[in-house]
Amino acid sequence: MVSTATIAEIAALAGDPARAAMLNTLMDGRALTATELASVAGVTPQTASGHLARLTTAGLLAVEKQGRHRYHRLASPMVAQMVESLSQLAATLAPPGRRVATGPRDLALRTARTCYDHLAGRLGVALTDALLDAGHAEIDGDAGAVTDGGLAFFAGIGIDLERATTRNGRRSSRVFCRPCLDWSERRPHLAGAVGAAICSHAFEQGWIRRVDGSRAVAVTRKGEQALRSAFGIAL
Repeated sequence: MVSTATIAEIAALAGDPARAAMLNTLMDGRALTATELASVAGVTPQTASGHLARLTTAGLLAVEKQGRHRYHRLASPMVAQMVESLSQLAATLAPPGRRVATGPRDLALRTARTCYDHLAGRLGVALTDALLDAGHAEIDGDAGAVTDGGLAFFAGIGIDLERATTRNGRRSSRVFCRPCLDWSERRPHLAGAVGAAICSHAFEQGWIRRVDGSRAVAVTRKGEQALRSAFGIAL
């Protein structure tokens, strides 16, 4: 059983404004340097290094070394889920006078964004609705599944779910498919290995591109045609 002390430690780490800003920035799935994260958090590089060391030691961040550079990313999808849940809770508990709109105010973020390694916003929810309506996926509470017809559908558009669930030839322990309550839409989008595979495929095929300095993604002209053809959706 997890001790209350461990829960309190994680809550305290995520509760610091500078560290919260760093965690939220890393929700787009990228790995950033300490200097980049210091700028986001509005602290000095020295202070940022201290924050990052604590987050890494606690297992909330992972560090990748490339040459002389060190890059920081969220340690796991579970950490991303925690950050997204905190964002939802914060919006719910905001003072009544401030509850003007749910989720991000930025229209681009509300339209399409990454939630760690899967798609969120109107795009993520629309994709999920399309898969459910076509019988390619199913959602029951906190669980999700891909049907036999869904496996054939994904293979037909070039998404290899078998590859998405293996790493170095071994089956990944990651959840295969689950619903994630969308922060702005207040309806589920798909997460887990399936959600990550859809997002990765969309980037690889040029259906979407990142918006500089934001978690938002823009749907390209090619993407509009592909989404309409494969999923029957148009934003």
